[in-house]
Amino acid sequence: MRLFDFSLKFNGFEIDKAKEALSKIQSQSDEDFITHIENQKKEIVSYHLEHNVFYKNFGKSIDVDDWESVPVMTKRHLQQSLEKRLSDGYTTKNTYINKTSGSSGDPFIFAKDKWCHALTWAEIMNRFGWFDIDFNSSKQARFYGIPLDKKGYYKERLKDWFSNRYRFSVFDLSDNTFENVLSKFKSTNFDYINGYTSPIVQFAKFLKRKNVVLKTLCPSLKVCIVTSEMLFDEDKTLLETQFGIPVVNEYGASELDLIAFQNTEDQWQVNSETLYIEILDDNDNILPYGQEGRIVITSLYNKAHPFIRYDIGDIGILSEESTLQKPILKKLIGRTNDIARLPSGKTAAGLTFYYITKSVIENDGYVSEFVIEQSELDAFKIKYVSKNALSYDEKETISKAMIQYLEPGISITFERVVKLDRSKSGKLKQFTSFIN
Repeated sequence: MRLFDFSLKFNGFEIDKAKEALSKIQSQSDEDFITHIENQKKEIVSYHLEHNVFYKNFGKSIDVDDWESVPVMTKRHLQQSLEKRLSDGYTTKNTYINKTSGSSGDPFIFAKDKWCHALTWAEIMNRFGWFDIDFNSSKQARFYGIPLDKKGYYKERLKDWFSNRYRFSVFDLSDNTFENVLSKFKSTNFDYINGYTSPIVQFAKFLKRKNVVLKTLCPSLKVCIVTSEMLFDEDKTLLETQFGIPVVNEYGASELDLIAFQNTEDQWQVNSETLYIEILDDNDNILPYGQEGRIVITSLYNKAHPFIRYDIGDIGILSEESTLQKPILKKLIGRTNDIARLPSGKTAAGLTFYYITKSVIENDGYVSEFVIEQSELDAFKIKYVSKNALSYDEKETISKAMIQYLEPGISITFERVVKLDRSKSGKLKQFTSFIN
């Protein structure tokens, strides 16, 4: 039984039709593909100008026949109530709703129409298929976070069951935890590893200390796919050595789609089927292949919510070998997270703070930016930009969440600031440790 496909269909996502549509897009000739993309760009802009009040006000000067007249939008433009950003006929009841992770420091709630989200899954399944991974039959070892509240915890566990995966939490990266992880690999025929880069790298370092190659204990393993954080060359070498399998680098954004995926030729192939990706300079001029600039993305099929010339907050380079149909991401700057080290000796992935930030995200964009800094083993500071200062109760809620996810005995302070310092890439690093 194709349980994963069934779960998508059950939730209103027409995955079979989406797979067919994706196949048709991919089979087009170079010339037809160029025409298709140009038509799709005009169509999505025209749709939102006609059916979306938020975008109509945002893009007053747009000439649909002049792409460069389309203004660049940022996450800050989207930090207002979701209901104000939805297109006509779309509500929170008939769309896919989610929150961005806040890894850039600019969290917000977004929506996708169900057809767009089905295409997202068709794209993901297509790319994983390059490495002989079938979501309906391949067993996944998943290194992700998981909510600690009872309802959220069991909801994720149920989703894991339907998705044929076993989740290893990234909130505790101690050797004792990794011993249990290793035992699970010995007893389970996992086909692939998928998850955040930093905890997977920590697991590989644990295996190196034990002088263990994972595939010798779990021969069914085929590939490891890492996401959400920067994968450095030396870490990739470590993973391939200690896992004994190929390591694939994925780059995506929850509000958009899979953005780039390492292909079998070791190229970071950009998703050109459902997204249109540009590299822009500081003045919003389009840069040629080979030059470094801001990554700006258009979601070609999302009619519920506009993501048109959307500055994702990353800096990158498209290879000179790129074509419109097969763009290659030569370099991505940013998207790395530190490891949090705690007084007890416990360590936790930087993306642990993804779950803590949910405590400060509000639908009206109340907290617009935030970062978390660690100055001592037991001392954390949350610096935030907000219309109003956090109340005592709100600070208590956040502090309790920090302690729940990390450990008792840590000190949490808050600092409201006018703006936060950004890195060279223009992004905010959500978590920074100043211990080392």
